[in-house]
Amino acid sequence: MKIPAIKKLVENYDLQQLMAAEEAIVEEQPIAIEVEGDDEGEQLTHVLAAVWILNEMNDNGTDFKTALRMYTQKVRVSIS
Repeated sequence: MKIPAIKKLVENYDLQQLMAAEEAIVEEQPIAIEVEGDDEGEQLTHVLAAVWILNEMNDNGTDFKTALRMYTQKVRVSIS
């Protein structure tokens, strides 16, 4: 997971574009947007993170840095 890649997605794409990219990756189809990542798994991680962050920002008025921090804490808890 690379924070700059997630930030770029949040800043440049809307929720619909990100969800379409998620579906394309899962279906092993070409992605219509630029998603950084060493492989499809990392690309999917970046897209899922950006979707979660955008939803948090839109639903709760959270700023990007706070939403990103919340997401990374959530990930740390899930892997510990």
